[in-house]
Amino acid sequence: MRLLGNLLWLILGGFCMGIAWWIFGVIAFVSIVGIPWGRACFVIGLFSFIPFGKEAIARDELTWKKDIGTGPLGLIGNIIWFVFCGLWLAIGHLFSALVCFITIIGIPFGLQHLKLAGIAIAPIGKTIVSKEVAWAARATNASAVVAGKRRHT
Repeated sequence: MRLLGNLLWLILGGFCMGIAWWIFGVIAFVSIVGIPWGRACFVIGLFSFIPFGKEAIARDELTWKKDIGTGPLGLIGNIIWFVFCGLWLAIGHLFSALVCFITIIGIPFGLQHLKLAGIAIAPIGKTIVSKEVAWAARATNASAVVAGKRRHT
């Protein structure tokens, strides 16, 4: 089912938006200063080509460790990203989502475009994993939070 979804996805805007991510990645690499953003563009561009079965998750939610991308510098990086690239990629995904929402069969694809638009706004500090890994990380985090609340009551 994931294979069929990903094949239809490429036709319904995924291919064009994946190329757009990679174009911004090349521009970022050419600027030298933008190499960290360029790397993220290529990773998320690949995710944009094959989104079904995968999910973006915050790295600190996955690893329980703060790093440069999940702290204050990550916030600054996301602001710079949004101004130069993120806004345009988010608009592209929003436009693609609207086109997909025209038909009933396109609704799941439109929802994927909306997820990618959210990632386009702030990709620094995120990583792409399988849905199962994301679910397991969130379940573990939820259990830890509940256990911590129980200790404090």
